Amino acid sequence: RALGGMGSSRAAAETDKSPFYVTTPIYYVNDKPHIGHAYTTLACDVIARWMRLEGREVYFLTGTDEHGQKVQQSAEKNDVSPQEWCDRNSQTF
Repeated sequence: RALGGMGSSRAAAETDKSPFYVTTPIYYVNDKPHIGHAYTTLACDVIARWMRLEGREVYFLTGTDEHGQKVQQSAEKNDVSPQEWCDRNSQTF
């Protein structure tokens, strides 16, 4: 039952009131956000809003991945610590 009943009959969607979980990818903060970030966030938001309209309790999770070698390398290229780099870039998400 992909998407918790979306695309199935209206009667089935109206009777299913179980919690609905949706998540975006975990975004990397080694660079600024791009159109792919906007697309996936928007798609998940639309699904979450639809499910709320159907009466479902929705849990919408998103976040950033602030660990890894690419984050460290990006921080070094910009002469800041990995923590400062993550703090700065995560604010743009």
